[in-house]
Amino acid sequence: MVLRSVPPSADIGSLRMWHVTLTVSGEPQPIDHVRQALERLSHAHPFLLEARYGNDRAELRYWEEAEGMDAAVAIASAMWGANERSSRLPGWDVVGLQVLDRQTYLQHEPLRALPPEGRIAPF
Repeated sequence: MVLRSVPPSADIGSLRMWHVTLTVSGEPQPIDHVRQALERLSHAHPFLLEARYGNDRAELRYWEEAEGMDAAVAIASAMWGANERSSRLPGWDVVGLQVLDRQTYLQHEPLRALPPEGRIAPF
């Protein structure tokens, strides 16, 4: 699968593409532990476009496929916890969530070039 900063415009059936920005925060962790956990998450789920992180928080940006806004929000808000064990993510809480449909994202966000493998970088 090739990551794209903006998915193709055609939605599939009743599924739509939603741009998610998920912010998590909690007790400080060794910075290397946070980066390695995000790298494991990226390998396990190559939907990740970009992740920024510090020792006590992380912000992930990715595309989610769902039937509607309610479903996209539910999936996105559970994503960190659902992958916490398998990717050995810090036990942080979701503290911020933004979900935009494709059209709204394109109106609000400038297009940025991202490498095909996504980007994981400190704040």
